[in-house]
Amino acid sequence: MKYMLLIHSGAVDEQGGAPQCTVEDWMAYDKDVRDAGILVSGESLADLVTATTVRVSPTGERTVTDGPFAETRELLGGFLVIDVPDLDAALDWAARCPGARDGGSVVVRPVADFGAPGDSGDPQGPAASGDPGGSGDFGG
Repeated sequence: MKYMLLIHSGAVDEQGGAPQCTVEDWMAYDKDVRDAGILVSGESLADLVTATTVRVSPTGERTVTDGPFAETRELLGGFLVIDVPDLDAALDWAARCPGARDGGSVVVRPVADFGAPGDSGDPQGPAASGDPGGSGDFGG
């Protein structure tokens, strides 16, 4: 089963990196994930100052602003999609991630498979999501 690991840094140093992690930590983790044969995809995100936020009003008017300027110091630094047997295995890999250290966190979410027979994209099924048609929900 595929899981996305959303890697959030708890703090950022003056170079925009997570002070609790070294480049060597990330290289070792990346090698472990690749060697285990579970990596589907993954990317590190560019500096937060390059971000742009788009909002669309109920009337369809688009507003574009620089950043996301959240009230939190935690920021999304990157993601991995891994293919492992179950949630326990995904949680084990998340716990090994350098981004989970010292105030950081790794959010683990199943990847919806809308092409699988009988899969609504919701791991709990269409009834649990309140979607009798089983069309899924991209809103999280």
